[in-house]
Amino acid sequence: MAKQILTTEFDLKNWKRPFFTVWIGQAFSLLGSQLVQFALIWYLTQQTGSATVLATASLVGLLPQIFLGPLAGSLVDRGNRRMIIILADSGIALATFMLAVLFATGLIQVWHIYVLMFVRSLGGSFHHPAFNASTSLMVPKEHLARIQGVNQTLNGGLNIVAAPMGAFLLAVLPMQSILAIDIVTAFIAVSPLFFIKLPQPVKSEEEAKKSTFWGDFRAGLTYVFGWKGLLIILMMATAINFLFTPAAALTPLLITEHFGGGAFELGWFEAIFSIGVIAGGILLGIWGGFKRRVVTTMVGLIALGISMGSVGLVPQGQFNLAMLAMGIAGITVPITNGSLGAIFQVAVDPAMQGRVFTLVGSLATAMTPLSLAFAGPLADRFGVPAWYVAGGVICTLMGLIGFFIPSVMTVEGGRPEAVRKVGAAASASNAK
Repeated sequence: MAKQILTTEFDLKNWKRPFFTVWIGQAFSLLGSQLVQFALIWYLTQQTGSATVLATASLVGLLPQIFLGPLAGSLVDRGNRRMIIILADSGIALATFMLAVLFATGLIQVWHIYVLMFVRSLGGSFHHPAFNASTSLMVPKEHLARIQGVNQTLNGGLNIVAAPMGAFLLAVLPMQSILAIDIVTAFIAVSPLFFIKLPQPVKSEEEAKKSTFWGDFRAGLTYVFGWKGLLIILMMATAINFLFTPAAALTPLLITEHFGGGAFELGWFEAIFSIGVIAGGILLGIWGGFKRRVVTTMVGLIALGISMGSVGLVPQGQFNLAMLAMGIAGITVPITNGSLGAIFQVAVDPAMQGRVFTLVGSLATAMTPLSLAFAGPLADRFGVPAWYVAGGVICTLMGLIGFFIPSVMTVEGGRPEAVRKVGAAASASNAK
C-alpha cells in the first residue's frame, strides 16, 4: 500500500470550536468587504456620474471569476488550503492598504479602483473555493446543510445592514478610514488560521508524484462532465442564476412601471426579500432539510419558481400581494441554495472540490452579463412581469423534472463507479 501524505488531521467529534472560530473571522471579513464595495461604487457614482465607469467596474470584478476560476480551483486542490486562504486575504488587504494610501495622499485615480476590484475578485477566486472545500472536511456531513443555512442567514443579514452602514460611514469618515476597516477585518479573518490547521484531502504518494497542474485541471473537467447527475445539478444552478439575476436588476422597473411605486416601495420590496432570506437561512440552520438533501433542493426549486412567478402575475395595484410573494421567495432561496451547496460538499470527492466549486462559480458568474443581455430586450418587448413569470415557470419545471431523473436523485450516493474509472484513467493519462 502506498504511503499516505497530506493526511487530514482534524477531530470531527470536536469540530464546532475550531470551525466557528474560523467562520466568525470570515464573517467579519465579509462585512468589511461589503462595506468597501459599497463605498467604492458610491465614490465612482459621485465622482464620475458615468454609467460606463460603473459598468467597467462591474466587468473588472467579474473577469477573474469567469476566466481564472477553474484554474484557481486546480491550485486549491493541489495546494495547502489554509495557506491559500491566508495569502488570498493578505493579498487583498495589501492592495486595499495601497489604495487607502492613494486616497490619503490625494493621488487616487479611477483606474486605481479598477485594479483593486480586479485584485479583490482574483483573491476571492482562490479564497471561496478553498474555504468551502475545507468546510466539507471540518464539518460532519449530517450538519453541512445546517451550516449552509447559517451562511445564507449571514449573507441575508449583510445585504440588509451593509448598504446603510456603508452610507453612514461615508458621511462621517474619509474613504481611507473605511478602507482601513476592511484591512482590520481581514486581519481578524486571517489570525485564527495561524493557530488552527485546516484539514487536507488524503492523497497517496504515488498520486502526488503523478499529479501535474494541467493534468489536474483536465481531470477536474472529466470528473464533472463524466458524472451525469452532478452535471445536471450544475446546469440547474447555472439556470437559476441566468433566470433570477435579471429579475433583481429589473426590480426598479417592476416597482415603477408595473406597480406605480417609488423609492419607498422599492426599499421595502428589497428589504422583505432579504428578511425572507434570513428567515429561510435560520429555518434551514435549525431544520437541516429532508434526510435526502436533493429532495430539499427540488422542493425548494419548485417553491422558488412558484413564488417568483407569482410576483409577475400580481395585478397592478396589489403591491402588498407582490411583497408577500417576494418574502416567500426569499425564504426559499437559502433552502434551495444551501441544500445545493451541501450536496456538492457531500457528494464531490474532497480532492476535487476546489475545481468543482470554481467551475460552479465561473459558470454562474458568466451567466450574469449573458442573462442581462437577453432579459433587457425581452423585458422591453413583453414587460418586466413577463420575465418573472417565465423564470418562475422554468424554475418550477426544473424542480418537478428533477424528481424523475434517477442520476439526479441518487447524486448524494457519490460518483458512479464506472465513471470513477474513466476519471482515474483520464487523470493518469494526463499526468504522463
